[in-house]
Parts: sequence; structure tokens; C-alpha cells
Amino acid sequence: MPELAIPFAGFSVGLIVGLTGVGGGSLMTPILIFFFGIKPYLAVGTDLLFAAFTKAGGTLSLARQRLVPWRVVGQLCAGSIPAALVTLTVLHRLGPASASVQSLMTHTLGVALLLTAAAMLFKAARGKQLPRTLPDAQLKDATRARHWSLPVLFGAVIGTLVTLTSVGAGAIGVSVLLLLYPLLPLPRIVAADIAYAVPLTLVAGLGHASLGSVDWTLLAQLLTGSLPGIWLGTRLMRHTPERLVRSILSLLLAYAGTKLIAF
Repeated sequence: MPELAIPFAGFSVGLIVGLTGVGGGSLMTPILIFFFGIKPYLAVGTDLLFAAFTKAGGTLSLARQRLVPWRVVGQLCAGSIPAALVTLTVLHRLGPASASVQSLMTHTLGVALLLTAAAMLFKAARGKQLPRTLPDAQLKDATRARHWSLPVLFGAVIGTLVTLTSVGAGAIGVSVLLLLYPLLPLPRIVAADIAYAVPLTLVAGLGHASLGSVDWTLLAQLLTGSLPGIWLGTRLMRHTPERLVRSILSLLLAYAGTKLIAF
């Protein structure tokens, strides 16, 4: 294996996360399993902490640009973090390395990727282009969900899925945010998606670390590439052709999902 392959993979995924809010678990976990031969339970645990540290770097960059809608972040965390803790409790009882849990992880991951790919491709092909900016006076209304319970409910679903598979915080989170906050400009949706994933993936990742399902050497190598990648991605985000990026990403997710289901 080339010495720079793992940092390069981290840089590529970090760049995509910074540009779109998507790609942390949905790309990195399949890459770890198929290209680097990492066992599914180790890939999920390592990727969760990879996402936490990578997205923390992205959140700092976005916060300096005043793009993070913290109200939205808090609403999603209210559902996702308790759900992650409940899921970790179940994993502690079953054991993450058991054949049944690994099978559940890979197949759930595959289905999640296919659903996300379909949603992203539809959005790229048929969806309306969101405004890139919004006057400050309108931001308060734009960060108000259709109903107060919906962000908490969807946050709980994403928290469970992320803890099991490491996928959902970005891949499904962006789709959920587009539905719940239709008036929010795309850069702020991406910023919210990256920011709320930080506490969620940190809690889930530390839980997996307590189970022994984190490869710390691999994590360090990935972060050497991903932190510069996500910094660059968040800087380029406002100038990215949204439909092109999402179309390419949806095809990659569909391929990875199909491979995992057949795994």
C-alpha cells in the first residue's frame, strides 16, 4: 500500500465534506472496507472519530465565516445524541465484532447509501437551486422548522443510523435539512450539517472506542489529510457548481451501497 494513500483518501473525503456537507461516513467507511481491507466494525468506529475531528475543523472555518445556524444545530442534537447513547448501550450488550452485528452494519450501511444516492440524484436533477445568501432579517424565519418536533425526531433517526454505520450525519442529514428548512441558503445548510455532526460523531466514536473498535494509527493518518481538505472545501463551497458535485457524489454512493449489500 503506498505510504500516502491513506492521507490522500482523508484529504479527498475532507474536501468533499467541506464542499457539500456529504461524504464523511458515506464515502470513508466503504473506502476503508474495500480499498484498505479494514473490518466493518473497525471501519465504522474509526470513521466516527475521523468525522468528529474533521468536521470540528470545518466548523471552526464556517463559524469564522458566520455561516453556522446554531439554533438548527441545537434542535438536531436534542434528538441525535440521546439516540446515539441508546444505540451504544445496545452495541455494548451485543458486541460490535459479532457476525450478526457486522452483517447488520454492512447491510444497513448499504441501504442507507442507496437511499441517499437516490435522494441526492433527484435533488440534483429536479430540485430548485437554493439561494446562496439571505438577508439577516429573514434568517430567523428560515431557521424555524415546519414543526418543533421534526428536527428532534429526525435527529434521533440519524443518531441511531450514524452510531450503527457511521453514515447519516452528512449523507442523510443534508436531505433532512433541505426538507425541514426549505428557506435556508445552501451554504448555511451545509454549515449546519457539518456542525451538528461534531458532537454526534464524537459521542458515537468515543462509545465505539470503549468497545475497542477504533484503529488509532489509521485515524491519525486519515486526519493528516482530511483537516487541510475540509478547510479548503469550506473556502471553495460558495463557488462550487452544486448540481455537478451532487450528481457525481450520488453515483459514487450508489456504487458503494450496492457493493456493501452484496458484501
